[in-house]
Amino acid sequence: MKLKEVPMVDRPREKLTKYGVNKLSDTELMAILIRTGIKGKNVVELSKQILKIIEKNGVDKITMDDLTNVKGLGKTKAGQILASVELGRRLLKGKKSELILSAQDVWNKMEDLRDSKKEHFVIFYLDTQNQIIEREIISVGTLNESLIHPREVFEPAIAHSAAQVIVAHNHPSGNLKSSPEDIAVTKRLTEAGTLLGIEILDHVIVSRSGFKSLNK
Repeated sequence: MKLKEVPMVDRPREKLTKYGVNKLSDTELMAILIRTGIKGKNVVELSKQILKIIEKNGVDKITMDDLTNVKGLGKTKAGQILASVELGRRLLKGKKSELILSAQDVWNKMEDLRDSKKEHFVIFYLDTQNQIIEREIISVGTLNESLIHPREVFEPAIAHSAAQVIVAHNHPSGNLKSSPEDIAVTKRLTEAGTLLGIEILDHVIVSRSGFKSLNK
């Protein structure tokens, strides 16, 4: 399919303008960087090929020759890619990304609330790479479906340009068993997230001694 045949909202540059950079996939980001495709291969298809080359060789070891071996990719575009990689490396040097890849990671990030005598309903807003954009406490007190409105969860998600969300709350009693309210809130938020295109990755219950994922 030619790029011009793709709906306008699904094209990388238009998608960036409408939804923000955090909503774009790696392929779409690369497509914006190289701007155009070649005969018989649109910019998105060419971007996928370039990313496979980078993945195969390693982002730290990719060379000009590796990139210019891709048909249609000249030294100018290859240089732009290498410059972007190097700039990103320099800007992130010494900075540790805060990733959430598991319920264990959520438990680690809830250290300040594990011993609290009140329930705290917490949202982790993440980008497409599972890096934390922001952590927010939505409510304090006994979890109740009527109090946790999807609006309170997803308005900040849109403001932060979050691609996905993890919800969590602590159980002061230490009991990790999920209540009917826990399950109802999870279902309601998941349905709302589906409509908005923002995935609820998990709902994690934490206590002083452990955690439980409602996805398992």
